[in-house]
Amino acid sequence: MPTTTVGRPLAAALTAGTAIGAGAAAYATWVEPRWFALREATVPCLPPGTPELRVLHLSDLHLVPRQHRKRDWVRGLAALEPDLVVHTGDHLAAMDAVPAALDTYGALLDRPGAFVLGSNDYYPPTAKNPLRYVNDSHKKGADLTPRRLPTQELVDGLTGRGWVDLTHHRLRLDVAGVRLELVGTDDAHLGLDDYPRVSAPADPAADLTVGVTHAPYQRVLDPMAADGARLLIAGHTHGGQLRVPGYGALVTNCDLDTARARGLSRWWPGAGSTPSSAAPADAAWLHVSAGLGGNPYTPFRFCCRPEATLLTLTADPRRRI
Repeated sequence: MPTTTVGRPLAAALTAGTAIGAGAAAYATWVEPRWFALREATVPCLPPGTPELRVLHLSDLHLVPRQHRKRDWVRGLAALEPDLVVHTGDHLAAMDAVPAALDTYGALLDRPGAFVLGSNDYYPPTAKNPLRYVNDSHKKGADLTPRRLPTQELVDGLTGRGWVDLTHHRLRLDVAGVRLELVGTDDAHLGLDDYPRVSAPADPAADLTVGVTHAPYQRVLDPMAADGARLLIAGHTHGGQLRVPGYGALVTNCDLDTARARGLSRWWPGAGSTPSSAAPADAAWLHVSAGLGGNPYTPFRFCCRPEATLLTLTADPRRRI
């Protein structure tokens, strides 16, 4: 009898725990990955007297054509009428996704835009160890296949609609009365980055120099900030994809610290090895997007909704005209 009495509560607890675990897994797999969020942030990085600039940051769409809910949601972002769209890569997740991606961006392609490429714009996704989102066990390049995605078709489609390709390019773009200098690199996660090719002091004639890259590795962020970029924009991390309430991201899938896995923070040369409280007054702003998708073989998200971000760039009163 005592064994039976003790065993019933234990069995009930195990049953409840299994049910909770199953519910959490179902939520992380089927609910949150489809619960898209529009974030908004204000970034004081422009000279005094410069008009505000609204920048829509998109990243990590990882699109499969059948993802109609995601496609409709992204297409609807055109109603925001941003002054500029910046996409930080990983547009694709299927060999036939380019036409669907261009259709998904829709009227956003009629706005001024700029983009870089990520690893999943070169190689299709493969099955991966889910532990990579818990202990950073995933090694870059370990899951690449001999197949190649139609990268040039994507680039031609985007540039043909007027977006500029920032892959190892530095260029001027005047948008809504703001003189921008944009500089970008190829994907650092695959080791394709070569920032020295485009390194130069920030253009003094520009109101703002913006550094754009897919994966926010310190070897890219540091020289961009050293050159005078006051805004750095990246994706790749998926915000950690699995976040612990009250703690945050467990991994970033690069050498960025987990505190900066998503959202707005400050960056300066050497920031990766010094506390944020030591940020100099002229530190750059860094925005990392948690992105809109993920590898279709590991679609789960927990406490990390897929997102796009509307950045409102405003005047920094500490800057000189």
